[in-house]
Amino acid sequence: MTRTLRKRWILILPAVFVTYSLAYLDRVNYGFGAAAGMAHDLNITKAQSAFLGSTFFIGYLILQVPGSAYAQRGSAVRLIFWAMLGWGTLAAGTGLIRNFWLLAIDRFLLGACESVIMPALLILLFKWFAPSERSRANAILILGNPLTILWMSALTGYLIQQWGWQKAFIIEGAPSILWAFVWIKLVPDSPLDASWMNAEAILYLNESRTTEIERVLEPAAFSKVISDRNVLLLCAQFFFWSIALYGLVLWLPTIVRHRIVNNMGVAGIVSSIPYLFASAAMLLVAQFSDKSGRRSLLVWPFLFFAGITMFSSFVVSSHSIKIAYLFLIATAVGIYAPYGPYWANVPETLPEEMLGKAIGLINGSGAAGGILGVWLVGVLQVETGNLDFGFLLMSLSLIVSSGLILFVRRSNAESG
Repeated sequence: MTRTLRKRWILILPAVFVTYSLAYLDRVNYGFGAAAGMAHDLNITKAQSAFLGSTFFIGYLILQVPGSAYAQRGSAVRLIFWAMLGWGTLAAGTGLIRNFWLLAIDRFLLGACESVIMPALLILLFKWFAPSERSRANAILILGNPLTILWMSALTGYLIQQWGWQKAFIIEGAPSILWAFVWIKLVPDSPLDASWMNAEAILYLNESRTTEIERVLEPAAFSKVISDRNVLLLCAQFFFWSIALYGLVLWLPTIVRHRIVNNMGVAGIVSSIPYLFASAAMLLVAQFSDKSGRRSLLVWPFLFFAGITMFSSFVVSSHSIKIAYLFLIATAVGIYAPYGPYWANVPETLPEEMLGKAIGLINGSGAAGGILGVWLVGVLQVETGNLDFGFLLMSLSLIVSSGLILFVRRSNAESG
């Protein structure tokens, strides 16, 4: 049985990681296009450039709830397959389109295709991993976020330096289309669908989820989900968290390019360093979370820490850009480290009949935060001539997010 269960970590998780990594690549490389002069090349204003950055997240809101509901009751694997084909094509299209409004539509549709990915992958891992494994499994999934930025920053910077931002988008969109066909052949929807899972391993997973299975009822009505206190708190909390997350991800390359190094290739490498530390922190915190059973206690302190370090970066930026950059590295650690325990906490906090729709709502709230974070930071840059006040906004949002998580009541007692 142990050998069979180990296959999940060898087969399922790498495939999940690659899928989310490709989604994140085609989501955040826009920041490098903006830093490389996209607005100048397309003759669009800085305000229009900020709007383009946010159109992805407007589309990202569209299919969150219906996509996650389908992933829970239907096939998450098939849903992800079709989404990959769509977003790979649209991501490559970003490099081909020259008209502002066509580009806005392309980025909107790209967001709509990617909106189902995170909820569907979380539900897939919920079926494949026991509660005692879930923080680590979720962390490996979400590790596709900072690790993608780590290698993507260097790669995209190099591609732009060599061939320009248009060709970089085209080159980086193609792998998602190819990977979609590998994904559909490689990943089963559940342990029952996998020929390599034996009866003993399936029984173990079912028994480990006894408490959760006992809570399964008919899928909850949307009105019940959206009125649930914990769902509302988690939505608000993830909204404020995402303001800072996406504001940092989309605008860090611009900060680095304009303040630290002018060369786009070197700027890509410098932009990637915070995510190296963030990736290591994610794995360590997830490991500790599963061993200790602690969830929310490993979320709010990191978010509060990130808010303080981002504020510190704002304070010292006018005196020392190097020290401000070190504070941004610490901020990236604080933002990313609690992801594993956070998403492990969601199914332990909410009844399973609410889970599909609730994950869609929570992740959709994150997309709304992304819209506000990317757009407002861009607007503040236009109005003030720099990104300092945008970073002040993001630091405050992190502190609010850390406080809101304290009011979420877990259904299962948590030590600490």
